[in-house]
Amino acid sequence: MKLTNQTQLSEFLLLGFSEDPALQPLIFALFLSMYLVTVSGNLLIILAILSNSHLHTPMYFFLANLSLADVGFTTNTIPKMLVNIQTQSQAISYAGCITQMFSFLLFGGLDDFLLTVMAYDRFVAICHPLHYTVIMNSQLCVQMVLVSWVIVVLNGLIQSLLILRLSFCTHLEIPHFFCEINQVVHRACSDTFLNDLIMYLATVLLGGGPLAGILYSYYKIVSSIRAISSTQGKYKAFSTCASHLFTISLFYGTCIGVYLSAGAAPHSASTAAASVMYTVVTPMLNPFIYSMRNTDMKRALKRLLFHKIQ
Repeated sequence: MKLTNQTQLSEFLLLGFSEDPALQPLIFALFLSMYLVTVSGNLLIILAILSNSHLHTPMYFFLANLSLADVGFTTNTIPKMLVNIQTQSQAISYAGCITQMFSFLLFGGLDDFLLTVMAYDRFVAICHPLHYTVIMNSQLCVQMVLVSWVIVVLNGLIQSLLILRLSFCTHLEIPHFFCEINQVVHRACSDTFLNDLIMYLATVLLGGGPLAGILYSYYKIVSSIRAISSTQGKYKAFSTCASHLFTISLFYGTCIGVYLSAGAAPHSASTAAASVMYTVVTPMLNPFIYSMRNTDMKRALKRLLFHKIQ
C-alpha cells in the first residue's frame, strides 16, 4: 500500500454520524442548539461565581474551572463539525487534526482531574469539617488546579508530538466527528507501538489514578455519613455532594460506555454517537446539575440575570 509521509499529508476526512444529505440539517440544528446551551450555561456559572463574593469558596472555585474546561471541551469539536456540515465538506487539515487531539486530551484530562479535586474537597468538608478552612486554603486550591493543568498539558504535548512521527496510508477516513486520537493512530501505516504504549499508560495513570482517588474519597465520605446519628444530618451531608456524585457517574459512565462500544466495534460510527454523551451531553448538563438543587447558585444566577436585564 502506498505510504504518505506526514510532511506531505494535507488533511483527514471526518465521516461524522451520517452521510445522508437529508439528515444533515437535523444534525446541524441539534448540535448547534446543544453547543449554544453548553457555552451559555457554563459561562453563566462562571460569571455568577465571579460576581458573587459568597461563592468565593473552594467548591465554587473548582466548579468555575470545570465550567471553563467544559466550554473548551465542546468548542474543540462542535464548531468544526458544524462548519463541515454547512460547507458540505468532511475535511480537516493535518494541523487542525493535531490541534483537536491536543485540545481534546487537554480539556478532557482537565475535567477528570477537576472532578477528583472536587471529590477531595467534599471529603475534607464532610470528614474533617472543623479543619476545612485550614486545609482547603486558597493557596492549596490554586496549586491543585495548576498541577492539573501542568499534567494534562504535558500529556497532550507528548501524545500529540508522537503523532508527528507517524506516516499515514492513503486511506484517511475517520468514522468520527472529531480527530479522536485512537482512531487517528490506528490509521497510520508506520509502527504505532510507542503511541499505543503511551496511550495505555496515560489511560491507566491519568484515568485510573483520579478514579481511584474519587472512589477512596467517597468511601470515606460514606463511612462518615453512616456515623452521623440523625437522619437530617445524614441528608444534609449527602446533599452537599449529590451534584458532584451525579456528574462523576455521568462522566465516567459514558466514558466507559464509549470504551466498551469501541472495543466491540472499533471502526463503527456508533462509537462516534456514543462519544456525544461525554463530549457534548455531559458538559451541557453540568450547569443544570450544579444549579437546580443549589440555593446559593440559584440566588447568584438570579442576581446576575436580573442585573443584566436592568
